[in-house]
Amino acid sequence: MRERYLRKNEKGEIIETPQGMFHRVAKAIAAVEKKYDKKADTQVLEEEFYKMMTNLEFLPNSPTLMNAGTPISQLSACFVLPVFDSLKSIMKVVTDMSLIHQSGGGTGFSFSKLRPRGDIVRSTGGTASGPISFAQIFDKTTEVVKQGGRRRGANMGILDVSHPDILDFIAAKKEKGRLKNFNLSVAVTDKFMRAVQKNQEYDLVNPRTKKPVKKLQARQVFDLMALSAWETGDPGLIFLDEINRKNPLPSLGKIEATNPCGEQPLLPYESCNLGSINLAKFVTDGKLDLGRLKKIIHLALHFLDNVIDANRFPLKEIEQQTKANRKVGLGVMGFAQMLILLGIPYNSQKAQDSAAMIMKFINTEARKESVSLGKKRGSFPNFAKSVWAKKYPTMRNATCTTIAPTGSISILAGTSSGIEPLFALVFVRKVLEGARLLEIDPFFEKILKEKNLYDQKLLSEIAKSGSICKIQKIPKNLRQLFVTSLDLDSSEHIKMQATFQKFTDNAVSKTINLPYDASIEEVRKAFISAWKLKCKGLTLYRYGSKEEQVLNLGKRIYKEAQEEFISAESEYAGGCEARVCPY
Repeated sequence: MRERYLRKNEKGEIIETPQGMFHRVAKAIAAVEKKYDKKADTQVLEEEFYKMMTNLEFLPNSPTLMNAGTPISQLSACFVLPVFDSLKSIMKVVTDMSLIHQSGGGTGFSFSKLRPRGDIVRSTGGTASGPISFAQIFDKTTEVVKQGGRRRGANMGILDVSHPDILDFIAAKKEKGRLKNFNLSVAVTDKFMRAVQKNQEYDLVNPRTKKPVKKLQARQVFDLMALSAWETGDPGLIFLDEINRKNPLPSLGKIEATNPCGEQPLLPYESCNLGSINLAKFVTDGKLDLGRLKKIIHLALHFLDNVIDANRFPLKEIEQQTKANRKVGLGVMGFAQMLILLGIPYNSQKAQDSAAMIMKFINTEARKESVSLGKKRGSFPNFAKSVWAKKYPTMRNATCTTIAPTGSISILAGTSSGIEPLFALVFVRKVLEGARLLEIDPFFEKILKEKNLYDQKLLSEIAKSGSICKIQKIPKNLRQLFVTSLDLDSSEHIKMQATFQKFTDNAVSKTINLPYDASIEEVRKAFISAWKLKCKGLTLYRYGSKEEQVLNLGKRIYKEAQEEFISAESEYAGGCEARVCPY
């Protein structure tokens, strides 16, 4: 919190307490009430917002915590910018991206409209350098801008599977250090996936001429994606048809890109502000308190809607598009800890059932609040053009729910990241100035003490892998309950993602963690399974497939590791160990 969120003076000295930060944010967001009712008493709502955050029941995305109530006041995390096939357009987007990164946001781009490498440029008589070369300009600019910010910039680069440069794109990150500020995803269609299954050819189409230029074997391209993901963690997949089947505003055009972590599909120039409910805070005496959860859902959705009006947008086009659709993304964190408190193993049918019940409840109640706000404040301007116009009398927000990775805010909340399983029960956290601290999952520590199992020797043994699945000294029921991400197989990860996706308006950020010795065939199966289960995208990471990663296991799991114990960087909160994450 001191490093990233608390305000500092010109000398870099902290001039704000944690309580002061939450008061600053609560006051700025509650002040929006005056826009709709000049006589509104904002003090009551400010106190409700403050309590909700200081109780760690809900936290907004990092830009809101950083910037609300400050001269910057850019409060959104997610942006998508359009990239058109002209040098003027490309360089404008580079500038726009820089402004967004400077203010704390992350950006996503589809490079699919850019003509392929070697294609003719009529204005100069030369040839085009292609999407990857231009992506490198974006990457270098991000590197420069992040040096002056409080966190690094992050990008998502997407290319359609039918683009003539797709093979180069798939392999783009095999070269060390290339596009290191980007996550890459291939946009695939149902038609392509069916061609993979039938071992058929498909067309590569020049986006400039709209004409086919070559045919490739779909299965060979798919296998190259699987190999590259196995080797480097990139590319992920974006399932465009599923995204657009669920697009609430199809009349405004197709969605082609997402934010950096893939959970927020957006139209060109849209932004979205996110926030997450800490589910672990709603378990009382082994039961989920749905009554209290309902109150926080409504209050949190109200908060996120107010953020749109409190926001100072980096570009006029973004302000217009965002206010026209008013998308917000209410999600969750602490899901794994909630399951533990309920006595439910993460890799069980009961966990799947709990996920479905909880997310359906959150989505339903969030939408009720959006309808209520629509009646009081008016629906989002494009409501009549949306799919909601035939189903609801009003709707304040085109989307209400998103599952984000919640990196930094889940550390602030002291809980597990997003919907991820626990990544380790005992590990070493690298903190400021080279210090290392032994961290133990609080619920695991508590139960070890209750069972008289707590001792330093056992903790040291667990810290070598982070897992207890093979430690016979620990009772079987505890080994089943306290599973970690690498104790699960890929199908268990994907089923959980698909369950949450079923009841989420936007998309779901979830890392499919694979062990170091996982096969390429497992990657292939994971990609196909995610498509069949109607996920909107997939991020897959095989442990150890990148030299630089923020989580390092001990020698028992990964032979080449130099660490004796599992260790994590200061900002690692679970999920993906190596993909670029702005949260």
